[in-house]
Amino acid sequence: MNLSERLNEDMKQAMKSQDKLKLSTIRMVRSAMKNLEIDLKRTLEDNEVLDILSREIKQRKDALQEFEKAGREDLAANARAEVEIIAEYLPKQLTEEEIKVIVQQTIQETGASSKADIGKVMSTLMPKVKGRADGKLINQAVQQFLQ
Repeated sequence: MNLSERLNEDMKQAMKSQDKLKLSTIRMVRSAMKNLEIDLKRTLEDNEVLDILSREIKQRKDALQEFEKAGREDLAANARAEVEIIAEYLPKQLTEEEIKVIVQQTIQETGASSKADIGKVMSTLMPKVKGRADGKLINQAVQQFLQ
């Protein structure tokens, strides 16, 4: 079962169990998927669905930070729950140690030696960790190694 089918099945299950938060979250993700399908005029592949899921999580995390700054715990709790729901569809996330190993390998592969090479390392690295790590964490790890 691909990601799109899994989202459809889980949406149906959320309707049956009357889980409103899960249902609305999956609907938002499916809406973003449908918009991209319309733009591309074809069905999406799993890697494109992963991009959408990653983007949706990033949006929720950014909103979560803003809600916490504003002291809106009610909205922050909702955003946290949405992040957890969307994260169920992403591959297992890499640990910091795994990220460091992959970053070091990529730096060796690309021959990077200074901060000027960050772009080259990131462009090689991001396809390797797609959907399994936050880009911000990856960027910080690369900068740490290329001082």
